[in-house]
Amino acid sequence: MSAAIREVVLRHAITDAPVAADFEIIERRLPATPLAGTVHVRLLWLGLDPYVGQTLRARHMGDKAPAPGESLPGESVAVVLASNDPAFVAGDHVVGNCGWAEEAIVPVARLRRVDPAIAIAEHLGVLGMPGLTAWAGMTQLAKVRAGDVFTVDAAAGVVAGTAGQIAKIEGATVVGIAGGPDKCAIATDRYGFDACVDYNTDGWEQQLPAAITVHFENVGQRVLDAVLPRLAINARMVLCGLAQHYGDGSVARLPVGPIIGKRAQIFGVVVYDYFARRAEWIDYAAPHIRDGTLVEVQDIAEGLAQAGAQIERVSLGKTEGRALVRIGG
Repeated sequence: MSAAIREVVLRHAITDAPVAADFEIIERRLPATPLAGTVHVRLLWLGLDPYVGQTLRARHMGDKAPAPGESLPGESVAVVLASNDPAFVAGDHVVGNCGWAEEAIVPVARLRRVDPAIAIAEHLGVLGMPGLTAWAGMTQLAKVRAGDVFTVDAAAGVVAGTAGQIAKIEGATVVGIAGGPDKCAIATDRYGFDACVDYNTDGWEQQLPAAITVHFENVGQRVLDAVLPRLAINARMVLCGLAQHYGDGSVARLPVGPIIGKRAQIFGVVVYDYFARRAEWIDYAAPHIRDGTLVEVQDIAEGLAQAGAQIERVSLGKTEGRALVRIGG
């Protein structure tokens, strides 16, 4: 007999940043036995990144927006209940796009097995796409090293937090940029940054280092305007996200003249380019997770019914750390 499960879907198509009222819970029936090449999983954790809100309104990398009633994007950690493919067995822990649901039938091509002995929810954050993004930007593009003066905005978030911790591991001085004392405290007290500048205070720009050698950008024009004049000669800058511009459709712009004058190198990082190298990142990260030099701060919403409210908080920049929804045990 088929199983009835709950799933969160869009109530209607959206064109603005998502809010909780845009979503509803439906009941969906799953086949009693997964088809060949698929597995039946129970979701444990759902990760909600800023790109998810963009995808829901077809503004992310050309992705098509899901229609009302269709499964929603976002990576989950899940446990396999039943498998109809030799690559997976019941009890395996996997990560993949499984919808916002209690359970799902998922093609194996969407899944990768993960080691629960390292961590569980962290496979959506520091060991997942956010961490891989930070590793790629820091070690493969900017090539951060001892003696660098490194700045990163959205400093309480998992991408920035991981980037800053990598910079510390590699010997750099690390200064975060965040909105509010609580987020700055996460950067300094939890991630171990040397300092954090609160951009909600008057004159915050003057608190930035005078000669930044590496900058990792997650926000947009407001921070770029403050950072660019403070770049050192031959500085490197990684452009990762533009959270300031996701909601209002405004555009960030870089002044070419000052960049030329600084002899700056500008790198755009797209995590999809590094999926094939995920094992390299995990090999780098795992020992630092074990010894406590690489940590993740989590902002957890409890229960599937809170997924809509959690993505609203993500879109408004109100989450502190990795935005997660705990679905099952």
